[in-house]
Amino acid sequence: MAKKKQHENSITKNRKASFEFALDERFEAGIVLTGPEIKSIRAKKVSISEAYCFIDDKGVLKIKGMRISEFKNAGYVEQNPDRDKLLLLTKNELKKIKNKLRDQGNTIVPIEVFISPKGFAKIEIAIARGKKYHDKRESLKDKDVQREIDRFV
Repeated sequence: MAKKKQHENSITKNRKASFEFALDERFEAGIVLTGPEIKSIRAKKVSISEAYCFIDDKGVLKIKGMRISEFKNAGYVEQNPDRDKLLLLTKNELKKIKNKLRDQGNTIVPIEVFISPKGFAKIEIAIARGKKYHDKRESLKDKDVQREIDRFV
């Protein structure tokens, strides 16, 4: 089993995503944020467990359900923790995602929020297909077998 690329400045991960979905292709996207939101992310006050991505009528990729808690020292700035955030990708990546979403059963799932080496907040998303019940049981068995192997090595 190949190791997945780990980000150095990982803020939060969606641990349910790899269990609920079969992840195919991964992308790194920028997030359009306000000042207090980036401060809350750096304070690790963000949750993506209930989040999902969608493409709106204008062809723009957005994330819904990503909760960024209010930053208490923001002053007079109005904060909405549950607003839809805009994701930044190249045109080629967006075109590739749109083509994959035409297939029945594919969706876009957020995997991880992290801070890039340049200091920007990024999110890793994946094109995924929902797993059936027997697939989930199979992944649990594989996990137990791997735990036993690691115990003796």
